[in-house]
Amino acid sequence: MKSRFILTSILFITSSLSACSRGQDPKQVSIDGAAVGFPISLAVAEEYKKQNSEAVVSVASSGTGGGFSKFCAGDIDIVAASRTIKDEEIEKCQKKGIEFVELAIALDGIAVIVNKKNDFVQCLTIEELAKIWQAKSEGKILTWQQINPKFPNEPFKLYAPASDTGTFDYFTQAVTGKAKNGRTDYTPSHNQNTLVKGVQGDEFAMGYVGISYYIQNQDKLNIVAVQSPTGECIKPVPLDNIVKNTYNPLARPLFIYVSKKSLDAKPAVTEFVNFYLANSWKWVDSVGYVALPDEAYIKVKEKFKTGETGTKFKKAKPGEPITNFI
Repeated sequence: MKSRFILTSILFITSSLSACSRGQDPKQVSIDGAAVGFPISLAVAEEYKKQNSEAVVSVASSGTGGGFSKFCAGDIDIVAASRTIKDEEIEKCQKKGIEFVELAIALDGIAVIVNKKNDFVQCLTIEELAKIWQAKSEGKILTWQQINPKFPNEPFKLYAPASDTGTFDYFTQAVTGKAKNGRTDYTPSHNQNTLVKGVQGDEFAMGYVGISYYIQNQDKLNIVAVQSPTGECIKPVPLDNIVKNTYNPLARPLFIYVSKKSLDAKPAVTEFVNFYLANSWKWVDSVGYVALPDEAYIKVKEKFKTGETGTKFKKAKPGEPITNFI
């Protein structure tokens, strides 16, 4: 299954690049965006192509920020996002006359990971996570003992998604209160498998990744529980902790944003998104994410049917129930 997705992704990305070079085809549907959630869009596109032999759907992954940049320039129809759209991105879209429909498609938990040999970090509070990752800790907070006097006096090495990714923004907002309040003296990557390998290779390393990347490598990593507002130490696995919203505040929705211009001009986009909303849940679990509650899927479909534009999720705080904002 994994090798099939890798091969298919190469084919779709190649298709995407060639399609961009020849301009927007009214029969083509183009998606770009977050690496987190990418396998969902890829699986949906693959199945849609099987059922619609003439369909041309390109799926690429240049990160949430990169996807929004193309989306607001009018270069793609749909952006897949692991965070909500930012104010500056809304402004860029408005300048191009691009309205959007915001659709939640799955849930994800950000997993805090450490090396398999690390047996001293069992649970961290949000305050401890902030002390590790906030900007003012850069160059100052460098050892585990500085986080907790019970921890060893060993320097840690940090691995995390690049600062232009939705995962970085969401995690930093959740633990420090500001999306751009993260330290920069860490090893960044757009490829979360690279982050996994980094933590695997250093006994005192720490990082964070989307839950699917932990699940694929759970025999090689330890996962750290996070203390919830109720004082309990909770992990994102079992995945029911994400559905029930007890893994708080590091559980989050994943989105697709659909261009209203594309919906108006290209019937193929409407057809594809309807297929996406009706079928994506079939692959969510198998590719490592968490399906929305049933009532959420109903509300998302209704939202797309009415064509409601704009964002409601910008008002949401990490940890709030997803159904409040659909």
